[in-house]
Amino acid sequence: MDLTDPTDPSHSWVQHATDNGVSWITLNRPEALNALTPDQRERIISLLDAASADPAVRAVVITAVGKGFCAGADLRGAPAPAPAPDTTPAPASDAPPAPTPAAGQRVAGDVARTIRQGAQRLIAAVLDCEKPVIAAVNGTAAGLGAHLAFACDLILAAESARFIEVFVRRGLVPDGGGAYLLPRLVGPQRAKELMFFGDALGAADAARMGLVNRVVPDAELAATAKEWAERLATGPTRALALIKHLVNVSLDADRSAAFAAEAWAQEINMTTRDAQEGVAGFVARRTPKYRGL
Repeated sequence: MDLTDPTDPSHSWVQHATDNGVSWITLNRPEALNALTPDQRERIISLLDAASADPAVRAVVITAVGKGFCAGADLRGAPAPAPAPDTTPAPASDAPPAPTPAAGQRVAGDVARTIRQGAQRLIAAVLDCEKPVIAAVNGTAAGLGAHLAFACDLILAAESARFIEVFVRRGLVPDGGGAYLLPRLVGPQRAKELMFFGDALGAADAARMGLVNRVVPDAELAATAKEWAERLATGPTRALALIKHLVNVSLDADRSAAFAAEAWAQEINMTTRDAQEGVAGFVARRTPKYRGL
């Protein structure tokens, strides 16, 4: 079932289809290594939000076409950095009134708002999606593109995939939750190494470091992603959502809070039909049939 919105000007750059309970989100701008425009970013956020609310969707795959998974945010249309202000103090008696920013001129707080409303919302949409999200990384994942992959619940990487914390090469600070995600995945020292040097990390090294779950030959990436996603799509969907939530919040919680969250999740999950079916299947010594309810 193709759910592409033909009225979206960038719909061809983010393809979408749902098949066998799996929502496939495919970046399709290979000539730009799938660098994300704001319209593409908003479409991905919308599709992830829709996946959470749609009972027919029970797993999500984010992947791309071409040689790049995602080269990060498309900066070609971004404004140039504002020049450093003149800090030379004027004589107190001659101090002029504060200038009014000209139309289009950056003002204090603009960058922070842009990050909060843009890259951080994208990463939060992946982390908060109530369905398991798989990244099938087909090529280079750089900057925000790397963080998009790292935010996913499971990461499959083609042998040709590379991960690059490219920000330092441009004199920038990582955005899109990079300094939040990476230390939790590989520890602070490894995270600093990746972010300080900005070197390309190959798929095999990423797997050894614990950044990806599995590396597969390029030709097998799509089939492996399909196999994993469809397996998740036949699982107990609400239990998976609660497991995802517990793992995600555990890294920011002390033991007391983690144990309380676990008990809360168990209470909620035991009201689902899938939990009842799982117990019934165990008692009857048969394979349970989960329906995501």
